[in-house]
Amino acid sequence: MPDAAMPEATTTERTSTASEPLIVARGLDKRFGAIHAVRGINLTVRAGEVLGFLGPNGAGKSTTMRMLTGFLEPTAGSVTLAGISLQGNPLDAKRTFGYLPEGAPGYPDMRVEEFLRFIGRARGFNGDGLTRAVDTVMDRVNLGTVRRQTLETLSKGFKRRVGLAQALIHDPRILILDEPTDGLDPNQKHEVRELIRHLGTDRAVVLSTHILEEVEAVCTRALIINRGEIVFDGTPDDMDSKAPRSVSKNRLDHVFRSLTTKDTAEDATRRVARSLGVEVKGASR
Repeated sequence: MPDAAMPEATTTERTSTASEPLIVARGLDKRFGAIHAVRGINLTVRAGEVLGFLGPNGAGKSTTMRMLTGFLEPTAGSVTLAGISLQGNPLDAKRTFGYLPEGAPGYPDMRVEEFLRFIGRARGFNGDGLTRAVDTVMDRVNLGTVRRQTLETLSKGFKRRVGLAQALIHDPRILILDEPTDGLDPNQKHEVRELIRHLGTDRAVVLSTHILEEVEAVCTRALIINRGEIVFDGTPDDMDSKAPRSVSKNRLDHVFRSLTTKDTAEDATRRVARSLGVEVKGASR
């Protein structure tokens, strides 16, 4: 469809104020048959917060992020984005956020600029407004040198940058980023982290990562999920304070392991006990 036939769009209005709740999840729950993947999570992320969302594989982290973005219907619970009910008004709610999914999927035979113009038109931009939005976001994530390359020819790092660009093109109030620095070299990681830190000054940012160094470098808050439940929610300094004084290196790693491996060990004990016909008493869930 020609650009001129599309209604002119503007970037999301920057009206967020510090401490304004932009993401609110209440009683978020998800079952897949007998598997209880997410267990009644309550979560609020405010403007000005960069939330590091952590958890071991299979903890329910990706399922939670998919429910927050409307890609997966919860079994129970609700999500409100910038004051708009995701269940009640999904189209308007989805306009409030930019989403970088794992793997940053795109159309491999499209050129970078062509792909971003396609995304921009889908977001409602046209004409000069579309050109400005594309040029601005390519400059933000340093894509100028590859703007005419096809996505399939890009390195993994540049593909992640294109994924970031499509999430940012409409200047959303909420950013949900799944492993945004995956595949980037140290210099690129630094640039992206600085960008996220800047964007997080007046937006709500949820950053899924396995890199605890990234939590220290970028996040104002860390949340750890294990077996579908929140087991920690606080600042990186709060998390560091949970490590014993005797631990001098990799303190956040130590805390993460202590919070996410207890159930695994107890489950193993229960399995062995059941195989021997022995009842295990006093073990917590």
